[in-house]
Amino acid sequence: MQEDIAVSDDRRLAGHFRNTGYVISESRTYFDAAHAAGLMGIHGRSTTRRTVALGAGLLDGRPKIVDFVRCSYLGLDNHPAIVGGAIEAIEAHRSLHWSCARTRLNFDFLAELEATLSEMFCARVVAFSTVMLANLGAMPILASGQLTGGKKPVVVFDHIAHISLAYHKPVVADETRVETIAHNDIDALERLCRQERVVAYVCDGVYSMGGHAPVKELRQLQERYGLFLYIDDAHGISVFGSRGEGFARSQFREGLGDRTIIAASLAKGFGASGGMLMLGTADHEALFRRYSIPYAFSVAPNLAAVGAALGSCKIHLSPELGERQKRLAQRVDLFDRRVATAEQGNSLPIRMIAAESETKAITMARELLDAGFYTSVTFFPTVAQGKAGIRVCITADHEVRDIERLCDCIRVTDTSTRSA
Repeated sequence: MQEDIAVSDDRRLAGHFRNTGYVISESRTYFDAAHAAGLMGIHGRSTTRRTVALGAGLLDGRPKIVDFVRCSYLGLDNHPAIVGGAIEAIEAHRSLHWSCARTRLNFDFLAELEATLSEMFCARVVAFSTVMLANLGAMPILASGQLTGGKKPVVVFDHIAHISLAYHKPVVADETRVETIAHNDIDALERLCRQERVVAYVCDGVYSMGGHAPVKELRQLQERYGLFLYIDDAHGISVFGSRGEGFARSQFREGLGDRTIIAASLAKGFGASGGMLMLGTADHEALFRRYSIPYAFSVAPNLAAVGAALGSCKIHLSPELGERQKRLAQRVDLFDRRVATAEQGNSLPIRMIAAESETKAITMARELLDAGFYTSVTFFPTVAQGKAGIRVCITADHEVRDIERLCDCIRVTDTSTRSA
């Protein structure tokens, strides 16, 4: 537990929130090694289920591997309804993209998508072309105090909040005070809530390297102190909830109200492309549609993305969603019965295999790839220094035998790298 909260000075020195040169110098060696080992920046084509043919050009002769990298947790990214939806939308408009600000003219299908998502998730949904852009548009508005009754909040970031959130700290700090607390440190957050008039907390719902936010406890702080919650649930959407509303939204039984925003992906569990914000009030929706810079001046989701998302909505409103969620849970359980991880026993689809060093993590990932399994080697700055490892993304589309074989390979590879 973090014992003390550093006192912030509004007159911040350059580099307080970023040190790009240091990040590059400390990680370049490992990025170079991972690229040289053929573990990053590779190309391929989906064939069946989670199998990918590596390389480019003619398919004949390409090596095939089982992909445990993509975050399509329900296996929807190759679903005929989603691919068909993208094609139908383009054919209907005979266009892919309109070069026009969204404050002026929008595709009618985009209005249909936002209305459908709003009804599904009982929120006011605004769609963006990526979650990164959704967060980029939200952070300055949150910092300005426009979402908190005109009073600028102290904006508190979870220490391991995703880079698509943490990257905007300097922008937030230009408007208001920024604090960073230890991961899931409810005690530190409550102390700040007691000390400050208005506090906003920025975190992930499901963290990209495993684990989740203590949403129940956060809601208690919200009720007690009026805490504003900004939760990025990119990795929780679709996996949880009867309509796939996600890990965070499913824990708000009523509406989101005026003190909660949930960001989410339309590209991971949802299986399409793009991002969205779930808002709780009409005033917040109007504010974002007028003053969110990416909304007004960046590209809207293109028609293929919109059509694909509409196709995914149909799946989310059908019994197939529950079937895929159940299948995913069974595969996560299967993995947990064979390989021990820090995440063992939770219902999330992300598992981290710890390694003793970056070099051993790269070696382990290469050995798994040689065995036919593509996993994500992770090291600084994606994770803290000295915390390198292998991320495994489990999906409903993985064959049982492929998960069993991967687990066997992990145990053998882990033993060999540790003894080397």
